[in-house]
Amino acid sequence: MFGIPGEENINLIDELNQSEKIHFVLTRHEQGASFMASTYGRLTGIPGVCLATLGPGAINLMLGVADAQTNSTPLVAISAQGGLIRLHKESHQVIDLVSMFKPITQYADMVLTPNAVPEMVRKAFSTAKRDRPGASYLALPQDIESRPVSADRQPLAIDPISFTQPTSSDIEKAVELIAAAEHPIILAGDGVLWKHAEQEVRELSELLEIPVVTTFMSKGVISDRHKNALGVVGFMRKDYENFAIDQADLIISIGFSIQQFDPQKINPNRDKKIIHINMFRQDVDSHYPVTLNIIANIRASLQALLQALKLQDIHFSHQTSEIRQLIQEELVSGAKSQQVPLKPQTIVYETRQALPDDAVVLVDTGAVKMWMARLYQTYLSNTCLIDNGLSTMSWTLPGAIGAKLARPNKTVVAVMGDGSFLMNSQEIETAVREKLHLIIVIWEDHSYGLIKWKMDMEIQHHNGVDFTNPDFVKYAESFGAIGRQVTQTGQFAAYMQEAVAAKEGVYVIAVPVDYRENLKLIAKLGNTTMRI
Repeated sequence: MFGIPGEENINLIDELNQSEKIHFVLTRHEQGASFMASTYGRLTGIPGVCLATLGPGAINLMLGVADAQTNSTPLVAISAQGGLIRLHKESHQVIDLVSMFKPITQYADMVLTPNAVPEMVRKAFSTAKRDRPGASYLALPQDIESRPVSADRQPLAIDPISFTQPTSSDIEKAVELIAAAEHPIILAGDGVLWKHAEQEVRELSELLEIPVVTTFMSKGVISDRHKNALGVVGFMRKDYENFAIDQADLIISIGFSIQQFDPQKINPNRDKKIIHINMFRQDVDSHYPVTLNIIANIRASLQALLQALKLQDIHFSHQTSEIRQLIQEELVSGAKSQQVPLKPQTIVYETRQALPDDAVVLVDTGAVKMWMARLYQTYLSNTCLIDNGLSTMSWTLPGAIGAKLARPNKTVVAVMGDGSFLMNSQEIETAVREKLHLIIVIWEDHSYGLIKWKMDMEIQHHNGVDFTNPDFVKYAESFGAIGRQVTQTGQFAAYMQEAVAAKEGVYVIAVPVDYRENLKLIAKLGNTTMRI
């Protein structure tokens, strides 16, 4: 559990710290606590838990809670509330927290009697990890928090997992649609990760010999080494992967939700047939006209579909090598560059070269996300985490703490811009205090780079986006971390190798980035044509 105590939940904090089963992590900001809990939940499938006091503390939790909800991540938030004896009137630090949390959670309520705690806690956790995971919230009034619970009120058992099966008629219709298609393609979303259906997606791709594109949030569903992997969609209409989708007449959409990116980017003319395989029906969108809904357990649906397809003689011949070659050429251009500031392609390439395949990399929001999402080669599920629901800044540094606690034996790296870094940099102290081994990579350009990029594209100039930075080495050292500043060719690769090999300590590596490559990329993609 991650959080900050307050005077209204002293008893709860005391009990948590006496528990032999619960590890309470004191954070430096409630927002950081919610991001830690969200990332912990994302990697474990078990709701991460964050805690705050009432009023301002609870409000500070809200960004991470909303982030978890929009990213379909299991999280339970708990905050103190003023005593019931004063909720009926204006009172110090008291606001209607349940009403505030309801729009950003799947369940929000207040405990009104100690004896309701077992049921309400079980409901909060069960709701957070239902078929489409999300966030839950409980408010605990101060005078309820201090009361005893009846001896017969024990924690309730965890709900058993059930698996819904697809209907035979839906599977038959899916086979018919696939057989009638000329250029089908698989779009894999983060639902594949939640239901651990990566193997089935790969088998379907191999059986039919069709390519797979992923959303930002499902990078790693299929290894970038696989010949059918085309990378991510979601950057812009003219990115390489979209040429494959442009020619597709059937999208086999697996675990996708339209919150991950606008379907207009893959179906601008609304002319593609879509098989939607997920645990829930998708929201209505004119660019996502579903031809067939298969609403059941994703793995069970794919297994049934694979079994039915193996009885047929259906396969396709897609040439994906050209798209893969273009991505590789971008990476190679970065590997060959000797300039400082470094090209984004160089930073991505050298980051990948320094890390083992199973390292967990968290990518923050901003221009850094566009480059890492497009080019960072990912080989395993949940090893490149990108927030593309709420898409908030500054989640990766605290998120890396949650990731390391969820994956203690893995190398964990937070990659962010300098704008994001200073929003939650205080959590370096939390990581040092918890004796975690973390690597924090700061892409330094002294500006909010993504907004500058957008301004330069749309109005041909920028303003209100530039700032100055502290000395990142001294700043890191002031927290007890190890600071490194890249000033010349070869240093970034060397610093990354040093940090990975260290196996302990918090490393902060600042690397200057040349974002002039942003507009060069747009110009290049705007002129690219493709044959599939």
